[in-house]
Amino acid sequence: MKLNDLVRWLDDYLMIGDYEDTSLNGLQVEGAAEVRKIAVAVDASLNTFEQAAELGTDMLIVHHGLFWGKPLALSGMHGKRVRYLLENNISLYAAHIPLDAHKEVGNNWGLARILGLSALEPFGMWRGKSIGVKGVFPNSISLRDLANLIEKELGEAVLVHAGGKLEVSSLGIITGGAAWDVVTAANEGLDAFLTGEPKHEVFYEAFERNINAMYAGHYMTETVGVNLLADKLRHEFGLEAEFILLPTGL
Repeated sequence: MKLNDLVRWLDDYLMIGDYEDTSLNGLQVEGAAEVRKIAVAVDASLNTFEQAAELGTDMLIVHHGLFWGKPLALSGMHGKRVRYLLENNISLYAAHIPLDAHKEVGNNWGLARILGLSALEPFGMWRGKSIGVKGVFPNSISLRDLANLIEKELGEAVLVHAGGKLEVSSLGIITGGAAWDVVTAANEGLDAFLTGEPKHEVFYEAFERNINAMYAGHYMTETVGVNLLADKLRHEFGLEAEFILLPTGL
């Protein structure tokens, strides 16, 4: 498949231009003109690029790209990363907030479906746009069983701040680093809120607002979207696509 055609499709499908984002979403580094094999990953790092090259990848799609709101000199480690991509003819495509918010292949809506939530609705805002999701469980689930379910599906230990009911009927989700949205979830009357990483200054909010806060890792909660996007590309275009797992433990 032509790189330009795939980039055009991704930009349109992920609605890249609809979100204000410090990430330079879209094609960040241009490599091979023909794309036969894709790799997906959460983070853009030299280790990720090396594994992509070993897989024979023509294009790497990541959630966290190399460029974040300001120009960077192509020197030092940043220059080494870009040079490695160019020398190996690998294109780099990044989708940050657009891949969080997407209702079909996004981190938040995708994770909600994995966990069995129903009656899904938008939840939480990012610079005027809906980003997260909330829903209800067909049957209430104990807080412990919910934590176990999240751990089973994502493979990461879940930190629980049990400030609310021990039986959970409703859950809000914003993956990654959205700890403060536990307040949004409490204000909307939800039983629990799930995100990636905790913040020290948010610790007491769950207990003082009578809501359960759950943290399943910034990295692992954001493996969902790139995997769903890989599935979509396999189905849509018959492209070979592999996921590169490099957990950070955070």
